[in-house]
Amino acid sequence: MVAHRAAPILVASNRGPVSYTLGENGTLTAKRGGGGLVSGLSAIGPDAGAVWVCAAMSEGDREAVRRGEGDAQTRMLGIEPDVFAAAYNSIANSVLWFVHHLLFQTHLEPLFDEDFRQDWASYETYNAAFADALAEEAAEGATVLVQDYHLSLAPAMLRERRPDLRIGHFSHTPWAPPDYYRLLPDDIGAQLLTGILGADRAAFLTHRWAEAFAACCADVLGADVGHDAAGEVTVTHEGRTTRIGVHGLGADADFLRERSHRDDVEERLAALRSEIGPGRRTIVRVDRTELSKNIVRGFLAYRQLLTEHPEWRGRVVHIAFAYPSRHDLAVYREYTAEVQRVADEINADFGTADWQPLLLHVKDDFARSLAAYRLADVALVNPIRDGMNLVAKEIPVVSDDGVVLVLSREAGAFEELGDDSLVVNPYDLRSTARALHDALTMPTDERAERTKRLAAAATALPPEQWFLAQLSELG
Repeated sequence: MVAHRAAPILVASNRGPVSYTLGENGTLTAKRGGGGLVSGLSAIGPDAGAVWVCAAMSEGDREAVRRGEGDAQTRMLGIEPDVFAAAYNSIANSVLWFVHHLLFQTHLEPLFDEDFRQDWASYETYNAAFADALAEEAAEGATVLVQDYHLSLAPAMLRERRPDLRIGHFSHTPWAPPDYYRLLPDDIGAQLLTGILGADRAAFLTHRWAEAFAACCADVLGADVGHDAAGEVTVTHEGRTTRIGVHGLGADADFLRERSHRDDVEERLAALRSEIGPGRRTIVRVDRTELSKNIVRGFLAYRQLLTEHPEWRGRVVHIAFAYPSRHDLAVYREYTAEVQRVADEINADFGTADWQPLLLHVKDDFARSLAAYRLADVALVNPIRDGMNLVAKEIPVVSDDGVVLVLSREAGAFEELGDDSLVVNPYDLRSTARALHDALTMPTDERAERTKRLAAAATALPPEQWFLAQLSELG
């Protein structure tokens, strides 16, 4: 019988709190990660005995596993590279991400052939490795928080191994509605749902995504959807009941406000102002070149603004930060190239000797992003679909002079920020161009009042509280 370790709290996610780089001379350099999970876990303190289980994602990570590097609070899994690649790229990022973000071009894809089935077997192996590690690390009756679509099967697998544990699963993506979810093979769709239903509680970023999950459970599994005494949605299937919760992850106001006034941000702010030129308004977007972020349509809407309202030519600059994402997938490389092509076309068609209408930066630079947040007159956040979109929440928090948020109704942030945003259909260029014009002409006092309300809503559940709320609900 396996001797269980004493961890009372465990977190499981694909990406961990630390990553390793392997130098040419064989040295390993560790880098601590950021984000909501890292901030949240720090809220329980170093003496809580928590353990974070994650995957080795790079050669440096795998070498660290081989050498036994790391600390008692992190267990990094050295999953075979080919298994990891199939689970991560071929299933999680090329199937599950596409389903939940409604990204398939359905006249050609998806195509669930024998290659897919082999990749799915790797996804099962990957999830089983996490379930094994969590079962080994957890103390009797421990609380386990399993994160995201990479680990949809892990809760049920862990339940089989350790029925004594309190298990939660959190989805950071949207959840597809039943008709679109049914693109998946019937057995795979059912397996994903029952995997998550192995948890005591399945949580989501918005009520919309939670309701879509429950609807899929009813439609695909024939599960019973109801409510408990506290009014929380429940899903009952094969004799087990899983509670469905919502925790809208917010921005970390204290961190953002302090970080956005450091010297490196001030330097980048001065450089951006020089690029923009004096007296010009700014429309800012900050994204990864992720297909769901809808960057190309955003650019085309800006082009339409300049076409329909020539009075803005020379008076506004669109600052776009589009940082590389998933370039090991061909479709992402092609999309990044299209982003660059459209930006170049707009500058060629509208630019003048002293005015570049669109400033595109593709190198990730957090300090520069914060600088753009501060000077933005308008923030454009127009995803096709997004679990939350923290950029929409971060910009109002650090804005120097107030910002108008042009927000897609398909962003999870719409649930909390929609009332004080200019809301758009992300596919409609005319409405987006009109919203940009309305944002640029909004009176200063109205813009200031909206910014205050946006910032308050955006910071209602900062990362530490978001994490602790999940623990409390499982407790």
